[in-house]
Amino acid sequence: MPRRFGRRLRLGLLLGVALLPASQAIKLVPIPALPPGVTTPALPEIPPVTPAAPAIKPLPTTVPAQSIPTDPLYPRQWNLPVIHAAQAWALAPGGPVTVAVLDTGYVNSPELSGRVVNGHDFVSDPARSGDGDGRDPDATGVGEYAYHAEVVANIIAAGRDGRGMVGINPQAKVVQIRVAGTDGLVDPTDLVDAMKWAVGMSIPGVPANPNPARLLNLSLYADFIPLTRCDPRIQAAIDVITTKGAVVIAGAANDGADSAGYSPAGCRNVLTVTSVTEAGTRPAYANWGRAVALAAPGGEQGHGIVSSSVTGGGGERTPNGTSFAAPHATGVASLLLSVRPRLSPALLRSYLTRSAIPFPGGRCDPEPAHTCGRGTLNAEAAVKLAVASSAGK
Repeated sequence: MPRRFGRRLRLGLLLGVALLPASQAIKLVPIPALPPGVTTPALPEIPPVTPAAPAIKPLPTTVPAQSIPTDPLYPRQWNLPVIHAAQAWALAPGGPVTVAVLDTGYVNSPELSGRVVNGHDFVSDPARSGDGDGRDPDATGVGEYAYHAEVVANIIAAGRDGRGMVGINPQAKVVQIRVAGTDGLVDPTDLVDAMKWAVGMSIPGVPANPNPARLLNLSLYADFIPLTRCDPRIQAAIDVITTKGAVVIAGAANDGADSAGYSPAGCRNVLTVTSVTEAGTRPAYANWGRAVALAAPGGEQGHGIVSSSVTGGGGERTPNGTSFAAPHATGVASLLLSVRPRLSPALLRSYLTRSAIPFPGGRCDPEPAHTCGRGTLNAEAAVKLAVASSAGK
């Protein structure tokens, strides 16, 4: 049975094995649309990435003092040194890029004060919505998994404000879009409409999105369908979204299986991210395979991703799972867009993968088939690639 949450339930969200119950405590930045008259040409399908030694080596760890946050949880955020976040901040401290988080819904996190938007609730089934109706303009999260979207968004964009944690782009704007019911399940039709709405496309019966995003974080996979291939409806939506200049970044899922059968992880034109530990190895829960482009810190049992959470014990949580690996890549992608706002989806994906840190011994797992993409996310090297290029200015 596929594993989504702490209790290996078949749920659409991608939590790992060591999450605390909701009673104990954890819980995105819109990028401006391209200027009027500027369109992004249709892009070719992006083939799966075959693991290979990246050209860029790990970079020096010297960090300017001004790049070190004073937020109290920062010394425990082991995931940020792994991706060279502080070195990246010295080059790109962040900017008001809009990111959509399609997840469990809106939580008014103090970490995102003034930068989080209550988007729309796309859960169409009243029996699963938990709020007494189907789709509606209030994306507020409901139920025991409501914290999930909060944590994902905080990893991307928590403020550098001297409290709690710090996010990868502390200036990003997050649009919270609810697609998961109180059961954690995600209907494919709801997901398709939510993805289109997130980038500013018109959806019948839904008000226009005033905050279209160019980055969509999907720390989930679609339920109610076989886990054997990318769902054609979801693929069609991703193809349209890509032609509009937006990038879908997805968690690989937590079943310790080949991610190719999952939607959106196994779809074309998706940057699929799996988890690695602090040591750079694949935890047993993390999905793998040719559909995976990149790895990022996702934690493991007893050593999760330290995050602020209004519902967490003491105001924090330490979850693990590919749900929390994906927003690392989304956060770094938003840093790239803060310095090169016109980067195409293909270039964004290329910079993130080409700059990756090689896995220890050249692989994330002793089993050759259990591949994790090009390496571990390297924020500093990715930003350097973007800044060095004239593309996307």
